[in-house]
Amino acid sequence: QIQLVESGGGLVQAGGSLRLSCAASGRTFSNYGMGWFRQAPGKEREFVTAITWSGDTTYYRDSVKGRFTISRDNAKNTVYLQMNSLKPEDTAVYYCAAKRFPYYSDGFDLPDFGSWGQGTQVTVSS
Repeated sequence: QIQLVESGGGLVQAGGSLRLSCAASGRTFSNYGMGWFRQAPGKEREFVTAITWSGDTTYYRDSVKGRFTISRDNAKNTVYLQMNSLKPEDTAVYYCAAKRFPYYSDGFDLPDFGSWGQGTQVTVSS
């Protein structure tokens, strides 16, 4: 399995920015599609964004388009989430995840991911 560790969360005012990092180890990182999910108190974990194993395609939920950017640096075994123009509704624990199987890009829903980080808290104040 791939081990994932998120970092970069914190407290920021509305309109501010944060950059989350997810460091991977244990398996061949470059062969796996990666994603970011988030979970607010009392709510279900939801999809935020994903990037294919090849890095050629990205996906975003509508509410973060134009504000968030996912990227990966295979040389550093790291995936990033740049978050700009943050809103209070972005407040959540953010998790990075790796798909269950390498190479495949079909499906970026919660069940399609098999490895998860511990999460990092993002709090946006108004």
